[in-house]
Amino acid sequence: MFIETEQTPNPMTLMFRPGRTVTGGDGVDIADAQAAEASPLASALFALGDVDRVFFGHDFVSVTRNPAGADWPALKPQILGALVDHFTSGAPLFTGEVTQATLDDDPADAEIVMQIRELIETRVRPQVAEDGGDIVYRGFREGTVFLEMQGACSGCPSSTMTLKMGIESLLKYYVPEVTEVRAV
Repeated sequence: MFIETEQTPNPMTLMFRPGRTVTGGDGVDIADAQAAEASPLASALFALGDVDRVFFGHDFVSVTRNPAGADWPALKPQILGALVDHFTSGAPLFTGEVTQATLDDDPADAEIVMQIRELIETRVRPQVAEDGGDIVYRGFREGTVFLEMQGACSGCPSSTMTLKMGIESLLKYYVPEVTEVRAV
């Protein structure tokens, strides 16, 4: 099995492309070892000891390492081994339920929310996925859009710039009711 490895804008995160579908749908962010219990693959990656976060995308896995732990030359072969073992075994990606954050929307803003979500789905998420991450809509209240940065985007040095200069500008342009974008 060949797994392509790509750098991301976040120096603490590498993206691994196994050449097959991983989630087949939306991304799933595993932020810690406790949340990893729902996934045999995430559990194996966290068991390596120097993994801080795992993100499963449609066709990739992003792994964020602990800055105080092993560097990439030491950790990368271990991650590749865990990925190969998992994908060749045929084991499921998830054996339990993964909890996701709830949405915080005012029902009166349904039409605005629909516009915001469509822009995020069609213009933002595909671009961010190319860098091994995801940005997920979490709510809209009183002009503020709440987004969750996942995968390589979580903790990335350029994520604040992406959020404010890119996404906030885009949403304000197309949806005048948007006054601010905040990360949750």
